[in-house]
Parts: sequence; structure tokens; C-alpha cells
Amino acid sequence: MVRGRGLALALSMALTGLTNAAQAQSPLIERGGYLVNTIMTCQNCHTPIGPNGPDFSKALSGGLSWDEPPFKVTAPNITQDKETGIGAWTDAQIKTLLRTGKRPNGVQIAEVMPTSFYGILTERDMDAIVAYLRTVKPITNTVPAPVYKIPLPHHAFPGSETPYTEAMLTDKVKKGFYLATIGHCMECHTPFGKRGKDFVGDLGKGGMEFPGPWGKSVSRNITSSKTKGLGGWTDAQIKTAITTGVDDEGKHLKPPMGFPYYAHMTGDDLDAVVAYLRTVPAKE
Repeated sequence: MVRGRGLALALSMALTGLTNAAQAQSPLIERGGYLVNTIMTCQNCHTPIGPNGPDFSKALSGGLSWDEPPFKVTAPNITQDKETGIGAWTDAQIKTLLRTGKRPNGVQIAEVMPTSFYGILTERDMDAIVAYLRTVKPITNTVPAPVYKIPLPHHAFPGSETPYTEAMLTDKVKKGFYLATIGHCMECHTPFGKRGKDFVGDLGKGGMEFPGPWGKSVSRNITSSKTKGLGGWTDAQIKTAITTGVDDEGKHLKPPMGFPYYAHMTGDDLDAVVAYLRTVPAKE
């Protein structure tokens, strides 16, 4: 556990450097850097993991792999390298991938990349993400080509089908839903059922298992249930769990919860996320 805390501190310091670098750029790039390096946790999958955690010297050059019955894929290189990254992609192609999951060659990617949640992105935030990605240093790194064993459909998380407007983000609960959606929180906190994920009946109920070097972690119930979920937690306790990985009883949460990334979220954004979570129907 001590080693885990040390890695979290090192990760936090590295993310501070990335955040500061983005802030030295234009407001649009700064916004994109904030989204990519906090709530959207892009580094969590797209940055290679070494024995001491994410290797930010190779940030966003390709990372985790998944070998599932329908597909075998590796998080691709999304640096500005023109041969092995996305440096040769147009802005429109990057946006199409994020909104629809479709690559420039027309291939529908596996939704382990949470494109089903990104349709909600405002036009400004989409522009900001692309602007920031254009600043990511090119790194030559070829990842294994994806293998798709069946045609993969594109789904839209309920409520994310169309882009939000900037005006909608002035409402705290709507802003919280927006942030939790682009952060794809319910991707992990909603369990699989016989027909996939029931984002109506099981939203936020938890129960998904994540094996890894940390052992096996199980996603928590983040509904408003007072007995099983967050209904009995204070706002401060929820924010502490999000940003430090410590729950209401002082116990340390396990990865892949991205609390080192969320630690750099603004207070207003955290307040909005908590306000939204208070509205998630209780599931026992």
C-alpha cells in the first residue's frame, strides 16, 4: 500500500506538469489539456505502463491491451507522429472517431474506447480536445493492429446522443451529468447483464470486476442508495473518494479508478459531479 501511495504521488506530480504545460498555451488548448488529463482520463489507457506506473515520457503513445471474445485491441498511439500516431489525421477525422467510434478507414472500433459517451461533448470542448492533441509531441510507436472477430455496433449512452450547448452547462446537475458522461463513469459502475449493460435499470449499481496487478477490484455502487451506494456519504466524502481514492471509512480504493487524474479537477466541477450523483436513482 505504501508503494501504491508513492506511485499515486508520482503520477499526480507528472499530471501537474502536463496541466501546467497546457496552461501556458491558449485558453482552448488549456481547456483541452484539462479534459484529457483529468475527467476523461485518456492517459489511463493511452500511455504505456511501466513497473513504476505510467511512463509520461511516452505520454499517449499507446498503452493497455484487451483480449476479449469479440476483439483483441491495444489503445493506440494518439501522439502527433504521422506514421504511427494521429498526426496525419484531419481535425474532422479525430472528431468523427470521438463522436461515432469510426476510424478514417471506416472501421468501427471496439467500445472499450468509450466513444459511446462522447457524443455529448460540446463543440467547443471537442475543438479544445483536438487543439490539445495537436500539441502532444510525436512519438514513434507502432502498436499491434486491432483484430475484430465480429462487426461491432456503435451505441450511445442515454442522454449523450447529441452535443450539449455551453448554456446547458450553467445548470449544476446538467454539468455534473456532462462531466460524469465524458468521464464515462457509468462504463465501469454499471454491471453487465444478459443483454449487455442496462443503463436504465442498473445504472451505477456497480459490481464489475477489474483484475490487475492490484489483485481484483470491484466497482462500487454510486447510486443514491443510503445502504449500498453514496446516499449516506457527505459531499466531502464523495469528493475525497474521487480525488484521493479513500472511501467514507478511510479505506483505500484500488485502480483502475482514476483518482490521481481526478485530483486535478476544479472545485466547481467536483461539486457538479456530486450534485449529479445525488440524482442517480437508488439501486440496492
